[in-house]
Amino acid sequence: MPAVRYALELMFVLNASQLSAVEHTGGPLLVLAGAGSGKTGTLAHRVARLLREGADPERVCLVTFSRRAAQELLARAGRLSDTGAAGRVWGGTFHSVANRVLRLHGRRLGLDPGFSILDSGDVTELFGLIRSDLGLHHNGGTDGPSRRSPRASTLASIYDRVVNTGDRLQVVLERSFPWCTAEAEGIRASFEAYTARKRERQLLDYDDLLLCWRALGAAPGLLTGMFDHVLVDEYQDTNALQADILAALCPDGQGLTVVGDDAQAIYGFRAASSGNLGDFPARFPGTTVVRLEQNYRSTPPIVAVANAVMAEASAGSAMTKVLWSDRAGSRRPLLRICGDTDAEAASVCDSVLAHRDDGVALHDQAVLFRASSHSELLELHLTRRNVPYVKYGGLKFLEAAHVKDLLALLRVLENPLDELAWFRVLQLLEGVGAATARRVMGELGFGKASVGTAGVGKAGVGEAADPNVTPLARLLAAAPKVPAAARPELAGLRTALAECADGCLPGGATPPPAVQVERLGQWLGPVLERAYDHAAARRADLRQLEGVAANAPSRGRFVSDLTLDPPSSTADLAGPPLVDEDWLNLSTVHSAKGGEWEVVHVLHASDGMFPSDMATGDPDGIEEERRLLYVAVTRARSALEVNVPLRYHFKRRPLTDAHGYAQVSRFLSPPVRGLMDEVHAEGRLGADDGFGPPAEVAVDGGLASVDRMLADLWQ
Repeated sequence: MPAVRYALELMFVLNASQLSAVEHTGGPLLVLAGAGSGKTGTLAHRVARLLREGADPERVCLVTFSRRAAQELLARAGRLSDTGAAGRVWGGTFHSVANRVLRLHGRRLGLDPGFSILDSGDVTELFGLIRSDLGLHHNGGTDGPSRRSPRASTLASIYDRVVNTGDRLQVVLERSFPWCTAEAEGIRASFEAYTARKRERQLLDYDDLLLCWRALGAAPGLLTGMFDHVLVDEYQDTNALQADILAALCPDGQGLTVVGDDAQAIYGFRAASSGNLGDFPARFPGTTVVRLEQNYRSTPPIVAVANAVMAEASAGSAMTKVLWSDRAGSRRPLLRICGDTDAEAASVCDSVLAHRDDGVALHDQAVLFRASSHSELLELHLTRRNVPYVKYGGLKFLEAAHVKDLLALLRVLENPLDELAWFRVLQLLEGVGAATARRVMGELGFGKASVGTAGVGKAGVGEAADPNVTPLARLLAAAPKVPAAARPELAGLRTALAECADGCLPGGATPPPAVQVERLGQWLGPVLERAYDHAAARRADLRQLEGVAANAPSRGRFVSDLTLDPPSSTADLAGPPLVDEDWLNLSTVHSAKGGEWEVVHVLHASDGMFPSDMATGDPDGIEEERRLLYVAVTRARSALEVNVPLRYHFKRRPLTDAHGYAQVSRFLSPPVRGLMDEVHAEGRLGADDGFGPPAEVAVDGGLASVDRMLADLWQ
């Protein structure tokens, strides 16, 4: 058969289901790919087949949910076909592809191609400014006492939920933010001001990128004529807006391939809808469904536990799919019942070191947990025992203040009307706070904040819109008034920006992005020393960004790519972190998705922790928590250990024992536990603490002596 020769020629043994997905032609294709079923290889082979059979790579679009996933998948496809052709495929996240589309065609919507992109932190900051402008930061005054109003971060969350679900504001408030329903009018005013300010300042947030991409569908033939083949990975994590975009690109489903696993739909808090996967065949009639059920990652006992967890999902919340594995290995997963959280942390440390002694390196083991805070006690134990570790799921690289400072400087150069970037840059100057920064921005051409114009005065808009008198041009022409302490740094800032501005080199050339990053980093260095701790480490981060910028074709591309799909840490820029000869992986389950390790230890598998008590009031939320445990279980290749502490201490002090009791997670039902070996670990009140069983030596007088003492009291 030609298909078989094709598979052998590419030196990759495809099973029958994988081969069916790779060779499919014609109508829409839905690949239900279970955990560890080789979906990445299957998708890479499908892309390679399209390229080998003559598909125009510039009319192939591959959408994934991370920058690295797209790069690795296209690299594999290139090795299987044509590296040059694979490099011309439109590959990236939904937002990065939207960015490219809007840079090319945004003018049809009245959008300037030089727009800036706001990340989630920028959105929160902008809502903070608007909240202050509208007087919502105290929500009180002469009409009555002040009362609680939604914080800027809450406003950003509500806005994101409304846009991505397409539900009305009142519906979202009543369902997800009931404590904010009384503030609906203020929230509505905030959203109106937020939208107006973005438009006036050429700013787009992540949601705008998708909304504008979908809006281009109104242009006859534009979206439908862009691509012959659209392939989407992790389709279970798409939201309603993203599903609409795919429908606009492929109205009849021709050339559309989506790959997903409803059992790994764990991003409902981001408004992702696992229902998109189940609705796909109805939305695109004639869909071919291929199931990848052979698990190549885990041993049969681990797969059996994963299947058992999902077998108890509520009706309609999971599509028919049962994993199987023929990997060698008969070790049953371990369920460790711990007396308390101290016993859990100690037992996990013991187990990690025991596996290491058995030949499993620390970096081949992972400790997974529901929330980042759940590993705090374990981290103390690991530190005491000299076990190095790397933790994922906390502060991301671009959320670090010094990195955002550098990006703000670049954004000022790229879009001189970027109000948020200016607001951040000016506050880097010594002695300049929020009030002074606003005053200086007024001198640079930004209008005085007012409610009616979303914080931008009409005169300011008109002046700033003239390219000859942008805020950047005003700053370079004359220094604004700043406190005396800020003047030396302001002079250095003006020089650095002038040396990086467009057309500043002889012949009207602009310095390459890496040179700009280096020059701005030189100015930022002393600021880091003054304003932050660990300045040396922060400088190292900026040097890493120089290397990334060296591969960027332009400053705008560098800033937008880094904003849309940031690395989770400098490890993504510089390779694996060298913290020691070896290191243990600590990760939230969300951050572990896509990873795999020889040994996986799961923490806090108790009700209220896993599932989170924040999800137990909603049936859909509980089912998502079940899927989260499924993801944790299926990260393990050879050994799985699930830990359940029964007692949680409120205060970790040696002289107190205030605590509460927990139950084993509802997801670890008797059928699931029947597939696991169960062991117990004592807690704080164990024998080693001096509170164990009584000594065998009899006490003189025994209980009678106590009775005599009591009898004396009655006399």
